[in-house]
Amino acid sequence: MSSLPPVVSRADWLAARKSLLAQEKALTRARDAVNTKRRLLPMVELDQEYVFGSPRGELRMTDVFEGRRQLIVYHAMWLEDRGIGCPSCSAFLDQIGHLAHLHARDTTFAAVSRGPIDQIEAFKARMGWTFPWYSSRGSDFNYDFHVSFDESRAAIEYNYLGQAELETAGVPIGEWDQPFDLHGLSVFLRDGDRVFHTYSAYARGTDNLGFISDFLDLTPLGRQEAWEEPKGRASASGAGAGDAGVRYHDEYDS
Repeated sequence: MSSLPPVVSRADWLAARKSLLAQEKALTRARDAVNTKRRLLPMVELDQEYVFGSPRGELRMTDVFEGRRQLIVYHAMWLEDRGIGCPSCSAFLDQIGHLAHLHARDTTFAAVSRGPIDQIEAFKARMGWTFPWYSSRGSDFNYDFHVSFDESRAAIEYNYLGQAELETAGVPIGEWDQPFDLHGLSVFLRDGDRVFHTYSAYARGTDNLGFISDFLDLTPLGRQEAWEEPKGRASASGAGAGDAGVRYHDEYDS
């Protein structure tokens, strides 16, 4: 129990809660301001035609929009040696619900990975997912948006940092076997056949896009990951989820 919050009276809890509420409201207002700045970011027109593999054959970038104006692409990491998506990206994709709410707002969601489309479709079926998931294999898409890394294809850059900056920050990206993938999310806007890149986020920049992490952030045990403060709560759950890491949803013990 030493790693859990202290037990206090209701009056003391209410005082502490109101103090935190003031900080939460400030964070909400700051988030609203950042969201406004995000909507005001300038755009870059894509000058390359990307082709994606799908169960229906090859698709152009404009096809992936499915006739809508906006497109959100989740760059899902692909484990080349296993022919499946990575468990953390899979946990994120587990949270994709009914897309009608996005479609009603002229927005399409799709996942894109470097894996072959037949392997993507097999893994998608295993996970029970219904959202569109395309293959960028054979195109420069993943390399241009800095989620696949192969120095013979493109200079390494992730989260807007070059290889030297990443290694200075403690990310030994140059030591990893190539090619390899990391995750990210990109947003595009379409005007007829013209496509514009408006936004990309990487690493923890996608944290607040999934409700699992948001839900766990509200709990006393948190996400139960080793980097969180205070320490020691990963094992406090008794389930060992934090120690074992994220798994595929069909691999957890019942």
